Amino acid sequence: MGLSMHDAASSRTKVERTSDVDMVVRRSFDAPARLVFRAWSDAELFRRWWVPASAPVRLRTCEMDVRTGGSYRLEFGADEGPVHAFFGRYVEVVPNEKIVWTNEESTDGALTTVTFKEADGKTLVTYHDRHGSKEALDEAFEGMEGGIAEQFEQLAAVVEG
Repeated sequence: MGLSMHDAASSRTKVERTSDVDMVVRRSFDAPARLVFRAWSDAELFRRWWVPASAPVRLRTCEMDVRTGGSYRLEFGADEGPVHAFFGRYVEVVPNEKIVWTNEESTDGALTTVTFKEADGKTLVTYHDRHGSKEALDEAFEGMEGGIAEQFEQLAAVVEG
């Protein structure tokens, strides 16, 4: 019996809680760091993979000024209905190596760090969310494991294709 797309994606994407407030996601991509970094920092490419295809919403607004001190605003929603905004600022950006941003849409917003480590033409992406409380991580983690695996599978299609 074969793996479903979700199972296959999950087997390549490792999601774990490393403390009461930390979540870490790891995935290796068959692409150089410069391409993977670009998919995280170029709004046109980011739109192609950030929202899981199975989600009932789409990314309606994607404004990204990916540089240290820059800001972002992402708005999600169905074609009709409420819009949910996520926004913050870029604390540190090192091209092809690291992006660190704040999540300011709530008082318990996470600090997100994404690193890109290249070796032998492959790039290990480590996505680390540090939440303000255990409750904030509990809320974020619920249902996220499958969604982030699907997102990373979509990212693979963008950078490995």
